[in-house]
Amino acid sequence: MKLWKYTPLDGVMLALSVAQFGLTLWVAAGWEGWSYAGRAGSFALLVFMMVYNIIILSHLFTHAAWFNSPLLNGLVSVLNSVNIGQSVQAYQLTHVRNHHRYNNDRKGPDGRTRDASSTFRDGVDGEHAGLFRYAFVGATSTLPNVGRALLSAATLWRVGGLEPELLALASKTPAKRARELRQIRLDRAAHLLALYLFLSVSWKWTLLCYLPAFYLALALVNLQNYYEHYGARPGNSFADSVSYYGRLYNLLAFNDGYHQEHHLRPQAHWRSMKFVRRQYGDEFGRVERVVSPVPAILGFFHRDRPLLHRRPAAAAAPPPLETLRDRDAAAAVAAGSLAHE
Repeated sequence: MKLWKYTPLDGVMLALSVAQFGLTLWVAAGWEGWSYAGRAGSFALLVFMMVYNIIILSHLFTHAAWFNSPLLNGLVSVLNSVNIGQSVQAYQLTHVRNHHRYNNDRKGPDGRTRDASSTFRDGVDGEHAGLFRYAFVGATSTLPNVGRALLSAATLWRVGGLEPELLALASKTPAKRARELRQIRLDRAAHLLALYLFLSVSWKWTLLCYLPAFYLALALVNLQNYYEHYGARPGNSFADSVSYYGRLYNLLAFNDGYHQEHHLRPQAHWRSMKFVRRQYGDEFGRVERVVSPVPAILGFFHRDRPLLHRRPAAAAAPPPLETLRDRDAAAAVAAGSLAHE
């Protein structure tokens, strides 16, 4: 059996994952003896590594696992659960089976979005949520979930009744469901053990550097997702996401910029994204869609993007009674004209 499911080039992502864990321990061991400049630089490095892992390494892994061996894929999930501070398997369930099913949808008749990460979820009057609320308040709301998952050690990190959404997303096939839920438990156990390791190396670093870096990384990941969909057209399969085609970024980020293509073919390997773009070229040409001149994480600088830098419109005041009467009279005339055609 072949080692790599798609290509040995995925080994680069594995190497980056291992390097992240090693660098994290190195920073933890040396942080207390460094200058303020060194500490600030190590903080920035931690944030960068976590953001890069979540939006690129673990993200791509959840869609197209690197190995043919389930055991090796499980070990990668454990490793990167430590690196990103949350279960990669749980991330796979919420991202692939929820976000990619509902594609950043608008609110339905019940006033809710089906996509739990939709930028419209906390918006008002059909608008996207504000950036600060989506990115930073959203990151804050994630922390209790991570803490609760870690503290479920008494039940051996089992996915329990307090996580109905996660249970609903697990496979309905008994064997696969058991495997997925078991992997979440392994991921969470590894994350907790890693936190104990970090605290033993330097509790000051863990509290004053690692945890703030983790929070900021979550906020920046939210910012990335925000601008991957802000101004796009929910419900249109060829325009519900925002792509960026810069060569250098996509070289360094394994074609992460091809986000519209990724939503069209979520299980396609990252090397296929350029082909997917060519495959749907005619459809792209027939719709009005947003193509960004900057990577999503810098989306604020896309100055002419639809809706960008505009405050949500205030709810319109009801029209005066005279306007309503005029409108009703016009409607009656139009109805009469149609009846005689």
